[in-house]
Amino acid sequence: MASDSDADGKIQLRVSNDKAYVWDVEELAVLIDDPNAHQPPSAEALEHWNMEREASAIQQIAISEAERVSDKAAKLSSSEEAIRKRKEREAKRAAAALAKAIAEGISAEEFAQASPDRLVEERPVTPSKPAAPTFNVTIPASSSELEWYAPRGHAHPTLASARAAGVWSYPTTPYERAKCHVFQDLWEKGNFMGGGIKFGGDFLVYPGDPLRYHSHFVATVIASPKAPLMPMEVVAHGRLGTATKKSHLFCEWDEQTQEVTYFSVEWAGFG
Repeated sequence: MASDSDADGKIQLRVSNDKAYVWDVEELAVLIDDPNAHQPPSAEALEHWNMEREASAIQQIAISEAERVSDKAAKLSSSEEAIRKRKEREAKRAAAALAKAIAEGISAEEFAQASPDRLVEERPVTPSKPAAPTFNVTIPASSSELEWYAPRGHAHPTLASARAAGVWSYPTTPYERAKCHVFQDLWEKGNFMGGGIKFGGDFLVYPGDPLRYHSHFVATVIASPKAPLMPMEVVAHGRLGTATKKSHLFCEWDEQTQEVTYFSVEWAGFG
């Protein structure tokens, strides 16, 4: 996997080596030697960074304290309103019970002596246990804001320059080269690719955005026309693809003609 970001660090994500290869070939991205782009910070730069970090913590504490005071006031207001309503309900119940007792011929004094628990009583409010304050710890995903980060001096616009600098070596084997060319060819045909290892292949091939479409093919890369392919592999891939409601796509790369040949297989359901 390779880490991809522009020189200003605006995008930070992880991409496959095949995608990084194609992006670089198509001049859609540059490779950056990220470890060497981080220079040893000066004492002043480090002190400035630490001051910003402490300022961020102080700001968070101030915001948290303001929210705590606001929540406390809201809860207190809500608690007082709840107590008032409860007292009103108890007073209404006591008045109704007294009226019923008088209707039955019981005096107010006798009712009070016989049922003291029906009278409105002051009940202490049980204080709630305050929750422990929590704070956010911000971990930047990009180093672009660091004063000692200098990506432009370690950017490689071509794979050749990255190889010469010793920061990139992919692809090295015939199979890896075939994967890159197959990925590029499928991508140029308008397909979207994802990892296919869970479905027994190299790629999952989508006809459009993977967030909107299901994959149609599970692609397996064949390094060359002379690479061995056992009949059992064809059967296994065909049955597995059909079981997952996909076709299995064999993608053969020919180094001499610089072309990719595709063979799709499905299990017919007999036997």
